[in-house]
Amino acid sequence: MKKLFKYHFKSFGYAFTGIKTLFATEHNMLIHLMATIIAIASGWYRGFNTIKWCILIGIIAMVWMAEAFNTAIERLCNKVQTEYHPVIKQVKDISSAAVLICAIAAVIIGIILFFSPS
Repeated sequence: MKKLFKYHFKSFGYAFTGIKTLFATEHNMLIHLMATIIAIASGWYRGFNTIKWCILIGIIAMVWMAEAFNTAIERLCNKVQTEYHPVIKQVKDISSAAVLICAIAAVIIGIILFFSPS
């Protein structure tokens, strides 16, 4: 049992290292952080109910996860193929598109959350 807790504790450490790496190497994470702070402050100011908070936190997490997956895919592609390759370019473009799709969806959902009657 003690070994299990030690393993899980290490897993959390790796995850927090990943978050730290994202912020240290990806300038877009600062943009996501600022948008997150603004969204949370606005939700608090507007007096969001539980359902709206769950939706807001969910879309924030969706964008952050998309950015993390995109970064991981791009780094893996750069390691596997150091020279230009059209398929690697497509993979990287598609993973970037996933972030854009999530961000657009987040903006649309945010507009609905903040500007629709409670």
